[in-house]
Amino acid sequence: MKTFKKYILLPAPPEEVYLGLTKAQSIQLWTGAEVEFEETPGTEFSFWDGDIVGKNLEFEPNKKIVQQWYFGEENEPSIVTIKLHPDNKGTSLEFVQTNIPDEDFEEFTEGIKEYYLGGLIDFFEEVDF
Repeated sequence: MKTFKKYILLPAPPEEVYLGLTKAQSIQLWTGAEVEFEETPGTEFSFWDGDIVGKNLEFEPNKKIVQQWYFGEENEPSIVTIKLHPDNKGTSLEFVQTNIPDEDFEEFTEGIKEYYLGGLIDFFEEVDF
């Protein structure tokens, strides 16, 4: 099992980034696909028509989101922690994911960089705050 960690800079305040990560309508805008999401600990969610599914564990408004992401029945869930740090250019987003199966690591993290983090970057660079 491996851990993936990445920082990205988003040109928006933490409050806006947090909304973008926790409101189903906003998530749908930057993923461009069907989303099921509720900002409530214990609720299950689905991104990209079910390509990513998991459970919400913890929300700290404008600061932190903790989730479990599922990797099939035979694997332990992966823990994703997203922290938002104020930055003079907007928000530094810290994305940490633990427990990624070795055989999926490269393909999965490429997808995270391109679609999840890349989608956020594109979304916030297009929106004028």
